[in-house]
Amino acid sequence: MTWQSPISPGISWYEASVSERPAYPAMPGSRKADVAIIGGGYTGLQAAYNLSKNGADVTLIDACRFGDGASGRNGGQLGTGQRAWAEDLEELIGHERAQALFDMAENAKRYALDFAREHAIDIEFMPGQLSVSHKNSLERDYRRHVEAMARFGYPHLSFMDREETASRLGSSHYRFGIRDMGTGHIHPMKLLVGLAKAAALAGANLHERTKALKIEKRSGAVVIETDRGEVTADQALIACNAHIGNLEPVTASHVMPIRSFIGATAVLNDHPEVLPGGESVDDSRFVVRYFRKSRDGRLLFGGREAYTADNPRDISSHIRRQIREIYPALADVDITHAWGGAVAITMPRQPFCREVMPGVVTIGGYSGHGVMLSNYCGKLYADLALGKETELDLLKDLKIPAFPGGTRFRSALLFLALSWYALRDRL
Repeated sequence: MTWQSPISPGISWYEASVSERPAYPAMPGSRKADVAIIGGGYTGLQAAYNLSKNGADVTLIDACRFGDGASGRNGGQLGTGQRAWAEDLEELIGHERAQALFDMAENAKRYALDFAREHAIDIEFMPGQLSVSHKNSLERDYRRHVEAMARFGYPHLSFMDREETASRLGSSHYRFGIRDMGTGHIHPMKLLVGLAKAAALAGANLHERTKALKIEKRSGAVVIETDRGEVTADQALIACNAHIGNLEPVTASHVMPIRSFIGATAVLNDHPEVLPGGESVDDSRFVVRYFRKSRDGRLLFGGREAYTADNPRDISSHIRRQIREIYPALADVDITHAWGGAVAITMPRQPFCREVMPGVVTIGGYSGHGVMLSNYCGKLYADLALGKETELDLLKDLKIPAFPGGTRFRSALLFLALSWYALRDRL
């Protein structure tokens, strides 16, 4: 029987196309550990893997199944750098720190790909990403970005004029763009499944369907109360990302869940003009549209026009409308799978990493660059817990303001703000 996640609507093509998705048992009762981890996505599982292979006793819990959150259901695009362009960060924090953050992101990209290679995980990597603009007014920014990236030591970008953009997309919908051949896209659920297997083989105690209810310090230890018993540990990592809920108030005030939705078409045998080079695509809208072809030739298309706390009743029709705008010839294409869920953002679209109580670190809010950053941040947390040098300090030093409105009004304020930006995207 196909598992239907209680936190994410729809059965994804990723779930349907993995040959095996092992289940892990609920926690059988209270236990002790060196390190407790809440969240079975990329961050939590990478932390569990790296800690366990270095001899730590690790217990990881997740309220649902591993991959029900963004790690198993995302757009699969690796991207390059942080969410903000390096030259924009440079203006805010100076060249040295901006360069360090860019280098960290490149380390993250290499780590994710090297991990899959080392563990023989077929993540269906396909090279290339096209960042395209729906506005003529952005051309100067795009051209400058290509020049800036060369200055940051990244020579893999090239500017595409309208003709080249149309040729590589198979659509004349966009004005121009940037081609990045130093990155690519993957099958995220295959990476998630392989990562969980690696963590289990390394000795981590992995438990699905075990919900964290409360976290506190008690007699010098970290105690996590769950619906299956308590986990008592020396240290803990909160890796819930968009699903923090009311578990920990500092994280909840800085990391906001928003809904994102994706549709998968039937194999496009009759449309070889669509993305003939196999690159992934993201566009310039604030409410970004992102799409790519799978290795077997399906169009995987994601995007929304407005955000609310609710899931739509009909994901497919919304996705089909956006596909038709860019590819009119696909107006009647079959959408075989449609799914969605919550992803996490912060106010400045930079990851949130803090020690929220003694011995308890939280990491999340990857804001669209989570495939590579979340894997690497899990590894970096393990380094931190083991007393090694780590690049996590680069993220801890970022100034991430809390969302305004508190727990009562922040969702309503976010809805208004994002609806406004969605309206601007259409102008």
